[in-house]
Amino acid sequence: MDKYMPRIMDELLKRELESFGAVLLTGPKWCGKTTTAKQIAKSVLKMDSPDEQENYLQLADIKPSLLLEGEHPRLIDEWQMAPQLWDAIRHDVDEKSTEGLYILTGSTTVDETKIRHSGAGRISRLKMYTMSLYESEDSNGSVSLYDLMDNSLNVAAKSDLTIEDYAYLIVRGGWPSTIGKSDTVVQRQIAGYCDAIVKSDISAVDGVSRDERKVSSLLRSYARHTATQAPKTTIQKDVSMNNETMHINTLDSYLNALNRLFVIDDVPAWSPWLRSKTTIRTADTRHFTDPAIAAYFLQAYPQTLLGDMNTFGLLFESLVVRDLRIYAKAHYGHISHYRDNNGLEADIIIHFPDGRWAAAEVKLGSKQVDAGARNLLALKEKIDASRTPEPSLLMIVTGTQYAYTRSDGVVVVPLGCLKP
Repeated sequence: MDKYMPRIMDELLKRELESFGAVLLTGPKWCGKTTTAKQIAKSVLKMDSPDEQENYLQLADIKPSLLLEGEHPRLIDEWQMAPQLWDAIRHDVDEKSTEGLYILTGSTTVDETKIRHSGAGRISRLKMYTMSLYESEDSNGSVSLYDLMDNSLNVAAKSDLTIEDYAYLIVRGGWPSTIGKSDTVVQRQIAGYCDAIVKSDISAVDGVSRDERKVSSLLRSYARHTATQAPKTTIQKDVSMNNETMHINTLDSYLNALNRLFVIDDVPAWSPWLRSKTTIRTADTRHFTDPAIAAYFLQAYPQTLLGDMNTFGLLFESLVVRDLRIYAKAHYGHISHYRDNNGLEADIIIHFPDGRWAAAEVKLGSKQVDAGARNLLALKEKIDASRTPEPSLLMIVTGTQYAYTRSDGVVVVPLGCLKP
């Protein structure tokens, strides 16, 4: 990819640098963190430079302030290689008492025990993802999620994407390097990314050697349970069926490593105030940071997805989760999900800082829209409006072509129409 494709993170990063002395930008490998940070940085230090890495690490131990010298904002890439830089940066921010000094980027979370101070009030934390369909220019952006929160009465738009397009987009993923490339190049790049997770990254993240076969079995199991609330015990049994025994503590260790690598990113459960005594399920919904990872470990290609609508539907939900995370984050929002013991559920709950929220169901085809609308309306009635505000939006995100508002007020929007 020759040109820089604008990211939603561009504006977020700019805003945070105007408010804080430093910004920590994390996220999965290859998602574009460094490239995005370079658009605003005035100087760059790459800690993983093959020629200078050893010198940089020694300086970080002896006099870290020397590594901070340079025009601001100064980008320090892969800073977690020298965690002591965190405290040096926090100290420098205190000394200079100004905003917009540093951008830190990294593809793994750092061991917090190696940091003396949290950086609260001085260092902001942002999480970046692979490209949403709007960022990769696959969504036409004719419907704004945030605008829907204010007015969802007269929605009318059309997506250019077909069901075949969605199958391809799931498998392609949202890494900037895969956009506009041939199918062969895309397949090789994603295979390289996933193979690195199995063979090196998961052990390198915390220095703990892990069995490649068990990692592969675990990732295949996670892929099979994408968009479900499968408990850890189910995943443990699933791994064991592949002749790979795994103790629950070992499973926790592997999952923690995958979280630190930003490979998996589950959606937490929401517990609102309800009118009646209903038991809310608190299990997270299983997701990878990008559905292409699940597709790879399922050995799913566009044609195989078109022949297996159940798997297609689950991976489509994961695609929607990825994009709605990004669109919500553009307005400092976040997502969760709802499910209770009566089987009532909403795939995605979108929360904004002002207290407003939206409930969304994901339906690949039009035949499922009515059922999704019934779910959302039932959830609305179940909420105790005296303690939790009514939803500002009830939405069904689809793989169909047309966006419209139903007579019951539920909005139907193709994913290929959405933007922040």
